Amino acid sequence: MTHPHTRTYWLEHAWLGTHVEPGVALDVADGRIAAVRTDVTAPPPGAEVLRGLTVPGLADAHSHAFHRALRGTVQVGSGTFWTWREVMYATADRLTPDSYHELARAVYAEMALAGVTAVGEFHYVHHAPGGTPYADPNAMGEALLAAAADAGIRITLLDTCYLSAGFGRPPNTHQRRFSDGSADAWAQRCSALRERDHARIGAAIHSVRAVPADQLETVARWAQERRAPLHVHLSEQTAENDACLAAHGRTPTRLLADHGVLGPRTTGVHNTHLTDEDIALIGGTGTGTCMCPTTERDLADGIGPAAALQRAGSPLSLGSDSHAVIDLLEEARAMELDERLRTRTRGHWTAAALLRAATADGHAALGWADAGTLEHGALADFTTIALDSVRTAGPPPRLGTETAVFAATAADVRHTVVGGRHVVRDGAHTLVPDVPRALARAVDALRA
Repeated sequence: MTHPHTRTYWLEHAWLGTHVEPGVALDVADGRIAAVRTDVTAPPPGAEVLRGLTVPGLADAHSHAFHRALRGTVQVGSGTFWTWREVMYATADRLTPDSYHELARAVYAEMALAGVTAVGEFHYVHHAPGGTPYADPNAMGEALLAAAADAGIRITLLDTCYLSAGFGRPPNTHQRRFSDGSADAWAQRCSALRERDHARIGAAIHSVRAVPADQLETVARWAQERRAPLHVHLSEQTAENDACLAAHGRTPTRLLADHGVLGPRTTGVHNTHLTDEDIALIGGTGTGTCMCPTTERDLADGIGPAAALQRAGSPLSLGSDSHAVIDLLEEARAMELDERLRTRTRGHWTAAALLRAATADGHAALGWADAGTLEHGALADFTTIALDSVRTAGPPPRLGTETAVFAATAADVRHTVVGGRHVVRDGAHTLVPDVPRALARAVDALRA
C-alpha cells in the first residue's frame, strides 16, 4: 500500500541497469523513488503513464551554456580550435547577468527536452568586461543557478579558476573578466556560493594553461575540504601539451598529479592527447574522464583514448560542451562509433555501458551519487524515450537499450521527470512554454 502523498508512475518499459523490464511502477515520495515494483502489467489507478522506454535522467557533465549562441555561426569556412576561440570570446564579452540568465534558462530547457536532468556547468565568465567585479561578485554564477531552477533541472556549478593566458602570461583583454587575480581570491569568491535543493557547488581548473602551477594546489585543496567535484580541461589540444612540456618539462597530466589535483572526485574533460604514462596516472588515481564527442569532432580536436582510460580505471561520463548539438544519446553512441573508426573494430562498449556513462557515472562525476538509477531511495529523476518513432520503431522492446543508444535522438524524448515533477510532458516543456522562441530571443539579444 502506498503513502497517501505518494505519486505513482507506470513505465511501459524500464531500463533497470542490466536489462529492459516491461511493466514497472515507480512510487515517488518527497522527490525520491520510494518503491520499484515489477510485473505490473497494467497502469494502477491514478498512475502517470509513461509509454516507451524509461531510463534514469541523463547527466550532461560538461556544459558551457553561452557557447549555445555560437551554434551554426561557427560552421562558415574552415579555421581551427584557436580561431573558433576568438568567436567564443566575442560572445562572452557581451554577456551580462540578465542576458546570461535568459540564455542559460533556454539552454537548460533544451537540455530537459533532450532528457537531461542534471548539468555540470563549467563556469568561468565571472566579472564584468575588463575584470571589474559585479556588486555581487557571484552575480553570473547566481544567474546560472536561477536559470537551472527556472528550467526545472539540477545543476552542479563548477566554478572555474582562470588566471592566465598561458603559462605565466597575464590574461588577455577577453580573459580579464574570467580572472579573480589569484587562486586565493577565486576561493574566497566562490566560497560565498551556497548549495540548494537543485544545486551543488563544485570547482574547476580551466586548464594547466590558465592556472599557474604554484596555484593548482589551492583549487585542489578547496575542493578536497568540501568533498566537492573538481573538473579540469585536460590535453584537449596538442599545443597545450607542447607548451606545458616547454614550461615545466612534463605533461599536463603529470603536472596535475604532482600538485595533488588527480583523484576519485576529479574529472578530466576531453583527456584527448595522452601518453601511456598519462593514462596510467589518470586510471590509477581513479580520476574520471568526461568525453564530449560532438564538440571534439566539431573542433577537430581528435579522438581520445576512452577505452584505454576506462580499462586503466577511469570512470567515463559524457558532456555536450559547446552545444554544437544537445543530445546525450548522440554523445553516447559517438564515443563507441569514434572508437570503431579509430580502431576499425566494433563493440568496445555495450549499449548498457554507454547508457551508464550518460546516467549514473555522469551524475557521480557531478556529485549527485544519489541520482542516475531507478532504485529505491534514488532521486526521482528519469526520462522516457519513444520506441515508436521513425527512428526507433521496429526492434523488440527487450532491445530498447540498444535502440535508444544507437538509433534514438533527443527528438525521441517524450517525458522528463525531475524530483518526481513532470518537467517535459509529451515532448513539451512545462515551465518554459516555447523553448525555440526563448533560445532565438536570447541569442538575438547577444548579437544585437
